[in-house]
Amino acid sequence: MPAKLKDAPTKGETTRLTIEDAAVELFMEHGYHATSMRQIAERAGLALGGIYNHFASKDDIFGAIIMDKHPFKQVLPSILAAEGETAEEFFRNAAQVFVTELGNRPDSMKLMFIELVEFNGKHMPAIVGQIAPKILPVFERMVKHRKNLRSINPAILMRSFLGTVFSFYMTELLIGDTLKKLMPKNSFEQYIDVFLHGILKETE
Repeated sequence: MPAKLKDAPTKGETTRLTIEDAAVELFMEHGYHATSMRQIAERAGLALGGIYNHFASKDDIFGAIIMDKHPFKQVLPSILAAEGETAEEFFRNAAQVFVTELGNRPDSMKLMFIELVEFNGKHMPAIVGQIAPKILPVFERMVKHRKNLRSINPAILMRSFLGTVFSFYMTELLIGDTLKKLMPKNSFEQYIDVFLHGILKETE
């Protein structure tokens, strides 16, 4: 039997996505606080009253946007698709696709800053609740089947991996050209080496 086709979005769903896209553009151009519901409605091609048929407030629009476009959700498929014959190969490959996908989505990072600064991260528990059940099994299998890994709680392994790659991307944005010139050409590989092997020499 042919595969079942995914249902086409309804008119209401299409309108909501149009509103979200318009809001993202305005948030990137003017910032969250400087953007009004009227501006969003105009950019979306709607009457101001029409936008309230879909969202109660600007905060409500942002909540929908961050759930759809948070960088962790955007890069999740790439991490799940990463391969490697050894644990080290897997982590290196997954880290590389992770940081590459983050770099391809600069608007997602700006949205995350708005989430942290303006909303104190209030949407994060819901985002984690969607991401963790999909990605945690990958780390559970790693801990169970990769014999060269230390005995580490899979949730801690997942958190440390995501945090390591995310921190590399963030510091790349923040350190500036002067400090970047001091970095080796393979700085990302060395960064992941620290995650994989730590910074302390093994004692005899």
